[in-house]
Amino acid sequence: MLRPFFAIAMLAPARQLTFRRVAVGHAILLALAARLTAANGESHGVVTFGYILLALAMVEGAALIGWRLTQLPKSQALEFLLVSPLQPKRVFAAEALVGLSRFALVWLSGLPIYLALLLSGAIQPVDFWPLAALPFVWGAAVALILNAWVYETKPIRRIGELLGLFGVLFYLTVGVLAGEHLLEWLELLPESLAKRLYAGVLFFHEMNPFGVMRYWFGGDAVDWIARERVFGLLAAGTGLTLLAGIRGAGRLKGHFHDRHYGPIDSGRASQLEAIGDRPLSWWAVRRVMEFSGRINLWLAGGFSTLYSIYLVAGDHWPAWMGRLVFQLFDKWGGPPMIATAMAILAAVPAIFQYGLWDATVQDRCKRLELLLLSDLTGRDYWHAARAAAWRRGRGYLAVAAMLWLAMGVSGYSTWPGVAASAVGGFALWWFCFAVGFRSFATGNQTSGLASIITLGFPLLLYGLLRTGYGDWAGLLPTGLCYLPATGAWNWTWALGLAGTLGLAVWLARTGLRNCDRDLRAWYDANQGTRAPA
Repeated sequence: MLRPFFAIAMLAPARQLTFRRVAVGHAILLALAARLTAANGESHGVVTFGYILLALAMVEGAALIGWRLTQLPKSQALEFLLVSPLQPKRVFAAEALVGLSRFALVWLSGLPIYLALLLSGAIQPVDFWPLAALPFVWGAAVALILNAWVYETKPIRRIGELLGLFGVLFYLTVGVLAGEHLLEWLELLPESLAKRLYAGVLFFHEMNPFGVMRYWFGGDAVDWIARERVFGLLAAGTGLTLLAGIRGAGRLKGHFHDRHYGPIDSGRASQLEAIGDRPLSWWAVRRVMEFSGRINLWLAGGFSTLYSIYLVAGDHWPAWMGRLVFQLFDKWGGPPMIATAMAILAAVPAIFQYGLWDATVQDRCKRLELLLLSDLTGRDYWHAARAAAWRRGRGYLAVAAMLWLAMGVSGYSTWPGVAASAVGGFALWWFCFAVGFRSFATGNQTSGLASIITLGFPLLLYGLLRTGYGDWAGLLPTGLCYLPATGAWNWTWALGLAGTLGLAVWLARTGLRNCDRDLRAWYDANQGTRAPA
């Protein structure tokens, strides 16, 4: 049963090309991260390397496992499998095993980097477990948990969002506002309740992948405790992966029916005013907001709000409120770093083009078969893509604007620097959108290029600053946003801004002018052919 699924995954040209790009990108990012952080063998550098590995694993797991599984029920072709003797649970299990295998192969492409670190003495053989096994297991767990979340019914997802909101509020109150003064706050509660709350907070603070990574490479780590925590988290991650996989397998058929055979909303007529004269834009916005990621925005916005208040308050920040978390972020780049991260998050939907892109060639051909018969022009596609990207990313830009304003009011940065940083942030968004729209029109998926811009460029910026070449960081789109707020901008920033905007304008004009022609050429080349899976 598994052989056809694995054959399609590894022989289909589109999926094979994606796999090769991810594997090469993984090896390059791993080598760059190792060179910048862990090559000297210092404990804090290895911890940073471990943090990068965890974040990279979660992104790659979502791309290689979660993306395929979440897109699968969108195609009505799945119905032929669902009514065949092959049970839906087995279909899900086969696709999940394929995704896990591809993810494992990508992760194995980084073994030469681990070997180089081992031979140089930067790490020890036993460090393989936290640096390689732990990110892989939790990357797979996060991918399948998110997939199970997508498959859930709307009522359950709404309940989950409320619980997520409560979790964000709890973290901001306990982990940020109370911080190192948590014991003083808990003294106001009954002793038994205070002890339970403190033990719970301490457990979640230490027993998470990042906390365990930090403890393993800490100077005061006890060997047997460190091993116990790592293997405990490996077991927990494996268990969560299995549970999420079982739930996803059980919900595949139900989720497919919810998408394609659910009752028509009785409030459909009331949406006519919202549709207006641009139905494609209305549809694209609805599509990207189906899973809007509000919890992530709540977390980013809540923390940034507190950080902004902390910056403005300065010495007037109350002594009974926490400072440690903010001081840690100050060491990691401070508000310029967070504002740049928010600008990058805002640019993610702009470059990936979630609103107009279809998961498979077949689905895109079906959609274009209707759209190309209409009177839509390149400007209509442009407006739809822009509306969807802006709606999905504008919240993060608002968070970045709040941080820029706080930096100016508090005196952390000069107002010219703040203004230049804001200009750089919007230039980054505009550049990413122009790249994404041009790729949409020509039929070239931007997954590889988008990963380089949103993941590789920030790492390259860090490398240039760390190795003493910060004067050239202004040539990077991410440097346009970061450098002015730190006061380290120079002539390369102006050159980088001109180059980024110039390239964005050229891509935008070319995309608008040739959009209809390129879409028709792509359709003519792909319709009626056996499209890759």
